Amino acid sequence: MKGRKRRLKAPPRLKSDRDAERFVESADLTDYDLSGFQPTRFEFEKKSAQVNLRMPESMLKALKARAKARGIPYQRFIRETLERALN
Repeated sequence: MKGRKRRLKAPPRLKSDRDAERFVESADLTDYDLSGFQPTRFEFEKKSAQVNLRMPESMLKALKARAKARGIPYQRFIRETLERALN
């Protein structure tokens, strides 16, 4: 209909990688309001291992600053950086 705005649905809350995959595979994304979305990597997988790492304080400050600039927690930034190095 001309002149009428189509009402878009709010996207569902996804709790796992599998839920996200099912949603993207089966949904018509044009039905959803995705205007507030920002590109991100899903991090649903449980973190079961812990690492204790010593580094210069200046490096930690730089990591935190980069993470803040991207709007993500610094530990996620470190995981993403390590993942990129491994791929």
